[in-house]
Amino acid sequence: MLWQVVIGFAQNKLLIKNVRVFDGEKLLENTSVLIEGKLIAHLNVANCDDCTIIDGKGKTLLPGLTNAHVHAWSVFALIEAAKAGVLNVLDMHGVEQVQSYLKTFRDSTNYACYYVAGYAATAPGGHGTQFGFPVPTLLGPDDAKKFVNDRIAAGADYIKIIIEPWKTTLSPETAKAIIDEAHSHNKLAVVHISKVADAAQVLENNADGLVHIWWDKVMSDSELKKLADTRDFFVIPTLLTSIRAIEMIKKNNPKAVFLSEEALKSEVKRLYDAGVPIIAGTDPPNAQINYGTDLFKELILLSEAGISTIDVLKGATSIPIKKFNLGNKGMIKEGYLADMVLIDGNPFADIHDITKIHTVWKAGKKVTLQ
Repeated sequence: MLWQVVIGFAQNKLLIKNVRVFDGEKLLENTSVLIEGKLIAHLNVANCDDCTIIDGKGKTLLPGLTNAHVHAWSVFALIEAAKAGVLNVLDMHGVEQVQSYLKTFRDSTNYACYYVAGYAATAPGGHGTQFGFPVPTLLGPDDAKKFVNDRIAAGADYIKIIIEPWKTTLSPETAKAIIDEAHSHNKLAVVHISKVADAAQVLENNADGLVHIWWDKVMSDSELKKLADTRDFFVIPTLLTSIRAIEMIKKNNPKAVFLSEEALKSEVKRLYDAGVPIIAGTDPPNAQINYGTDLFKELILLSEAGISTIDVLKGATSIPIKKFNLGNKGMIKEGYLADMVLIDGNPFADIHDITKIHTVWKAGKKVTLQ
């Protein structure tokens, strides 16, 4: 029996040698990573007699990726994400009963870990009510307490608010009341916006993050500086979704005026230059975006916007994990979960190499890629 235990333990140790490592914050050249069971045990280990050994020469090891804006409707979304090394997905609006079911797959190897906002906060007839399932709505600030408490009771990890003036939408006072109530329960409050004025309003009211970039016009230098200097917030630009959605809208309404693709990228770069953390998210299945490999397209767009490769990758690994308080993941660091993606190539030399997935591990176990 003891022999069986020892052998079983030995088979659960993995050493990746001679590999380039992005640890979630910085780049480590020609190093090694030892995994024991579910955890990263040590870095820079010279050898290991009882380990499975992988030679990582010419490869890059990243923490598992996070897509910080999705809408998932079935387990197939979680499978698709995991195959691409996207091991965490953050749902921003859906059916709470379905979400509760999908959360049960968090510890399953071939499925991304799933985190939820529950139902997003919206007005009667507002954005988010048009998808064919009943959605609780708010008439005014007095509804905020019950709304937030109901989401927390349903298992929400954070609170999502929708401010969308193309439809009936929540008042600034109602949005502020939701933000304040979420914070009273130590929950993040993130906001869907499409206009720059709404972005400034909710950030002034202490929203923790925006889950889209605005589409209508450029934020003034003074407004951006004021917000960056006085508020602590992040932005999930969803550039891929924004670009595709604007293209579709303009096909039906050629006179519609929105920021161009280059202007959207410029706004993201201005936020980044002002010190605002930029987090990767793609908003699938909107605009026919998938839950897995399309995240790479978002990372490439962020790189094209002028964000450094280090910070592009931080925005898909360590930053969302820290901002959303998701525990000991998002880093290749001793004591952290062995959620890792091995890349055939060097995304620091060419960001497009991010697409070259070799192996994915979730909690030390290989994810099935086929």
